[in-house]
Amino acid sequence: MHNQIVPVILSGGSGTRLWPMSKPEMPKQLLALTSDETMLQLTAQRTASNEFAAPIVVAGQRHADLVEGQLTDAGTPPQALILEPVARNTAPAIALAALAANPEDVMLVMPSDHVIADLDAFHAAIHAALPMVSQGWLATFGIAPDKPETGYGWIQVGREIAKGVHQVARFVEKPRLERAEAMLARGDYAWNGGIFLFRADRYLEELGQHAPEMLVAAEKAMRAAKRDGKRICPDETEFGNCPSDSIDYAVMERADRVAVVPVAMGWNDVGSWDALHAISELDGFGNAHRGEVLAIDTKNCLIRTDRVRVAAVDVENLIVVASGDDVLILPRGRSQDVKKLIEAMKR
Repeated sequence: MHNQIVPVILSGGSGTRLWPMSKPEMPKQLLALTSDETMLQLTAQRTASNEFAAPIVVAGQRHADLVEGQLTDAGTPPQALILEPVARNTAPAIALAALAANPEDVMLVMPSDHVIADLDAFHAAIHAALPMVSQGWLATFGIAPDKPETGYGWIQVGREIAKGVHQVARFVEKPRLERAEAMLARGDYAWNGGIFLFRADRYLEELGQHAPEMLVAAEKAMRAAKRDGKRICPDETEFGNCPSDSIDYAVMERADRVAVVPVAMGWNDVGSWDALHAISELDGFGNAHRGEVLAIDTKNCLIRTDRVRVAAVDVENLIVVASGDDVLILPRGRSQDVKKLIEAMKR
């Protein structure tokens, strides 16, 4: 019987592609977008069983009270809440969690703002990876692709090394459409969903080999951290010296023993309003409305509001989102252009 797996929940993202509901002060993982629970609560509940320890959560300092409150309300209080003084991407965030864990702990690293519809498939994939992880492999989970997605990284699935577990042949950065179509047609590629399973000491060992300055900065930041109950505040100066890099670039693409478990588990990163419409329960006319919405003769629309009433008549294929004093209106299929609005507002 292995020790309990330690969930590590990364909750530092800003989720600006779901503006205006998702904002820096209230990012998408802290919103109830797909159910009555928030994305963070749903993530924590995926590991609410005896097989898993209480989670280690890495979040921004400004969200400390919200994160702790939401997890407590969901019945999944964290064992540790690590509050990043500055954002430094996923590799340093995971390093902080690994330093807070016991060296032999197996860590399940999960973003806090993704959907997983098939929990049985997810848990089966974790069980498949565990034997290789206990032998020192770093594991990730390859999402079965259903379209030539250019917004995700991809993983080429190599030789099988255990039942349902393969060696990673290569990681592919977000591809152009032509390459994505070719990878989808080949059938031996999967999407990189950003979920990982490995021992804490093995991750730190690989980080020390491939990004030693990152490991040193994280160690110094944790040694000088302020602690208040479950809250750990790494030293801002030391952590500010840490290079900013993703776990994929800093470790996974460079390590030798990296495994992937291909899995179809109803995964979605809810990276846009179009993505949310695609996974929402629709009415008989293809609409996904939430909040005080009065809609007559609307088709294939997503209309959401958290305060003001939104009324629509005889429109179709629109995204309309009202939050606070802001209203977003754009055609369905163009929700990735929200980032253009964010840039324009910064100017």
